[in-house]
Amino acid sequence: MTQKKTLEVGEQCHLSDLKKGQVGKVLGLHNENKALRRRLLDMGITSGVEIMVKKFAPLGDPVDVELRGYELCIRKNDMENIDVEVVRWK
Repeated sequence: MTQKKTLEVGEQCHLSDLKKGQVGKVLGLHNENKALRRRLLDMGITSGVEIMVKKFAPLGDPVDVELRGYELCIRKNDMENIDVEVVRWK
């Protein structure tokens, strides 16, 4: 079984690829579902915002993230539609 490689600062990926404690800056959303896109934007997930992965649920889904001073639980499936650039480890 191969482990996923650790993402380095400056690499671009999906939010779902970040490990616990990593911080990513949102580059954009790519989602065909307009209702979901609007909901993500309303929750503060916009270009330029930094998101930190806090913890994973026991079965790995949903994921607890922190952004704009609050915590949010989001499904991994939805996280795959959010492009980020790795900024740092917390």
